[in-house]
Amino acid sequence: MLTLSSRLLVVTDRHQTKGRPLVSLLQRVLTAGLSTIQLRERDLSATELVTLAREVQALTVSCSSQLLINDRIDVVMAMEGVGVHLRSNSLPPSVARPLLGPQRLMGISVHSLEEAVQAESQGADYIVLGPIYETPSKQMFGPPLGIQTLEETCGLVRIPIIGIGGVTAERAREMRRAGAFGVAVITAILGADDVESATRELLDSVTLVP
Repeated sequence: MLTLSSRLLVVTDRHQTKGRPLVSLLQRVLTAGLSTIQLRERDLSATELVTLAREVQALTVSCSSQLLINDRIDVVMAMEGVGVHLRSNSLPPSVARPLLGPQRLMGISVHSLEEAVQAESQGADYIVLGPIYETPSKQMFGPPLGIQTLEETCGLVRIPIIGIGGVTAERAREMRRAGAFGVAVITAILGADDVESATRELLDSVTLVP
């Protein structure tokens, strides 16, 4: 079965980099440690996204990291060796899988225990569950689920669960203790003044759980 190669999923948003170029920032992230990159640039056209994805893929390949494209199955199919991360309101995994074939990593965002169980039954390789903690970027999905919901979901779902929403190093450790495979972040790394230190701190938190 396909699986994530890193416990740290770095989700991109080139509008949250404090004006720094996204590709060079991701180079710094990958140099600091093995992370999976989820390219999530919703305002780009397919042509623009393919161009950016190829630049990022050059980095991930050189670092033996994984690259996931957010939601755009058309862009994924235009490239070799990349996976897809589906939105909760996108094509269900059971529909997306026949299009993608068996050799591409496929994850999905979910916002409840019930959605997580359904995603697993439909063939997702991993799940991103959240928001676990309060965070401005996830307010549209309602109040935070909390660590108890994460723990309950991890007890029922066998595929890897990635926690998202309000992630800090300490919260990453808490989520790992609750059973999460890892964590997903955006601004905790892309918005950090010292990107390398932020990456290493989060990697340590999800790897060296006390």
